Amino acid sequence: MDNYGYFDDKNKEYVVTDPKTPIKWTNYVGTLNFGGLMDCTGGALICKQDPALNRMTKYIAQMPQSDFKGSTIYLRVKSAAGTTVFSPFLTPTLKPLDSFECRVGLSYSRWVVEAYGIRAKITAFVPQSAEVLLQDIQITNISGEPLSVDVIPVYEFSHFDALKQLVNADWVPQTMTVKAHKETTGHVILEQYAFMKRDVAVNYVTCDRAVDSFDGDRRQFLGDNEFGSWANPLSLANEHLSNSECDRGDNIAALMIKLGNLQANETQRTITQLGQSTTVTSARPSIDKYRDHKAVDAALTELADFWSNYLETMVVDTPDEAMNSMLNIHNPRQCHTTKNWSRYLSLYQLGYGARGIGFRDSSQDLIGVMSHMPEEAREFLERLLSVQNPDGSAMHQYFPLTMEANEGDSREEEHMPKYYGDDHLWAVLACAQYIKETGNVDFLDKEIPFYSKTLPPKERELGTVYEHLKRALAFTFNNVGQHKLPLLGFADWNDTVNLPAGAESLFVANLFGTAIKELVNITEFINDNATTDLLNHYHQTMKQRVNDTAWDGDWWVRYYTAEGEPIGSHKNTYGSIYTNGQSWPVMSGFSEGERRTQSLQSVYDKLNTQYGIKLSGPGYNGYDDNLGGVSTYPPGAKENGGIFLHSNPWVMIAETIEGNGDRAFEYYNQINPAFHNDNMKVFESEPYCYPQNILGDEHKQFGMGRNAWLSGTASWTYVAGTQYILGIRPTINGLIVDPCIPKDWPSFSVTRKFRGATYEIHVKNPNKRNKGVTVLSLNGERIEGTLIPIQPSGTHTITVTL
Repeated sequence: MDNYGYFDDKNKEYVVTDPKTPIKWTNYVGTLNFGGLMDCTGGALICKQDPALNRMTKYIAQMPQSDFKGSTIYLRVKSAAGTTVFSPFLTPTLKPLDSFECRVGLSYSRWVVEAYGIRAKITAFVPQSAEVLLQDIQITNISGEPLSVDVIPVYEFSHFDALKQLVNADWVPQTMTVKAHKETTGHVILEQYAFMKRDVAVNYVTCDRAVDSFDGDRRQFLGDNEFGSWANPLSLANEHLSNSECDRGDNIAALMIKLGNLQANETQRTITQLGQSTTVTSARPSIDKYRDHKAVDAALTELADFWSNYLETMVVDTPDEAMNSMLNIHNPRQCHTTKNWSRYLSLYQLGYGARGIGFRDSSQDLIGVMSHMPEEAREFLERLLSVQNPDGSAMHQYFPLTMEANEGDSREEEHMPKYYGDDHLWAVLACAQYIKETGNVDFLDKEIPFYSKTLPPKERELGTVYEHLKRALAFTFNNVGQHKLPLLGFADWNDTVNLPAGAESLFVANLFGTAIKELVNITEFINDNATTDLLNHYHQTMKQRVNDTAWDGDWWVRYYTAEGEPIGSHKNTYGSIYTNGQSWPVMSGFSEGERRTQSLQSVYDKLNTQYGIKLSGPGYNGYDDNLGGVSTYPPGAKENGGIFLHSNPWVMIAETIEGNGDRAFEYYNQINPAFHNDNMKVFESEPYCYPQNILGDEHKQFGMGRNAWLSGTASWTYVAGTQYILGIRPTINGLIVDPCIPKDWPSFSVTRKFRGATYEIHVKNPNKRNKGVTVLSLNGERIEGTLIPIQPSGTHTITVTL
């Protein structure tokens, strides 16, 4: 099958029309504070604050698509012809459906399904101001004759310590408990907890109606010592569930909700709740609130209003509909998701505690949401800076419940450096983006502690944000190897190249140069001449070192080993050229003139494919302990010659700096997941969000996408598309309009909200140019250059001619 659904931009949804997608396709509901992911067949992985330390539902990502996955709904339909039990999600009963839609919305999923004489409309979401997953279930009789319908929602619980659920089959079941709270009204609340959490954090499941019966013990629900199955729970052959509680064992929450006899075209509605609170008593206000249908409707409206306001920050209208769809809806939504979840919980990063909130990852994610939610991004940035070390380097990741930080994978290699060469520098870019967006230079004066493993937070060294940023730059400048280039540490952005200690990274050198440029704009604005001079010295010195040592003839070297041997050079049989080695020297300003042009052309000639730019090539063909993780993949996979999408927008940005709008847009189109919607035999991944990687042309499955949602591709492609191709980017002094577009675009327009004002920007391209503003007017008055000064509140009209 070439596609499994379509884009509905009017409703800001992607509509899945066939539940049998090539792989599990997912959506996110709620946030890390409370929420998780739901797949298109109703499976749910829900947690509160930390998926490793406070997981609620048991979703095993590696299980087949057809299996039960933490959550489902059964419908039992009785007619004159007999009784049918099926799931509107298809799984786990696998009974055929007449029609199926899963509408992947903005923080909600909605199923509209017809089968066995009924239409089921199910909307799952987490309200903006609550910590509960709601499922709004509406059942309509479309059979033309009376039907009796029962709704049986089921959740399976995980131990709160997610990894222990998988590795300790003695202790975990001994601690797990489900107790029923029966109300005089017939309502039931099923309370679930691991024993040690009984008095501090309990899960609960309830609904808005009186409940016929329930089960809390999986063994009882499935029946016959669990020789009944999720596809055919034997308990559903009985009129009632067994009202089982559970003092130990596998905990579930199953409710039998009898809607009664539905006449032709009659609709009945019921709403389930899955939440967590200190106690059931403390949850009562929320439980009572969301048993009211009006409150549920209001919560869904509030969620829609949030997204409407969020997306109104920037609205584009270009000649390319796929670009419009991504930049107006799906790309900013994915940026919001990565901001919330970093790389912590997806079907690929499984949230069992091996990986928390990444310093490098989240610093980049914040750049993608800064125009839409700057103050929330600032709060997140403060948490990141609190795990920066006093020497200026940074811990690689932290856990949000405890704020405990660690050095990442470098802990596993005793002989390797215990820091990543790039982590700390990304915070400079994120901080600069915040100040450019808001103008709030006072943020530089806020004091934030540096991290210490041995000292409690109140005893840790304090430093202003400004001091944190300056120490980050000083650390890189002072920790250099034999070419006086920055040391790699355990790794740089490319986690999989783990060279022995003493190796140097050209990526870190160029990220360092880019970070300096960003901070200099701020130091000049606040008239800190001494720091400006120091940073300019850093930049000029590193630029000279890079140009003196790293040019390989047609492209830039990527690394030097401790022995001084180049990697990413024509001298190398494998890995002779790296994409990031060519894009970042342009962004840093270290690559200019013929070298800039030639290095970007080498990317196009040697690394570009129809599905995107490969990270490097040729792929290493065998494991090499001196290279590390990159050689654990076969050629064409992931970092070993695969199309690692995160690196593609950096080349787009570099090409706009070069002035080549046609090529920048070609690169943008190649990785736009919307373009793959009719190519699912090859691509397989969700077409509504960027995956992390696509298999490269050295691999037999060239074009296959994997690892959707949590990727820095989202943030940087949004930046590349809006700030560099469309050219609308903030500065500390105002808004720049400097597009670099395809020559054949006659015009485009953008509405951009910036510092309390709204800018209606109209760009015309009568001369078929890529780049170069010839006329710019503000409210009818011509101004020189490309900078629109800060304007008062209200709407302002900008017209631009290229």
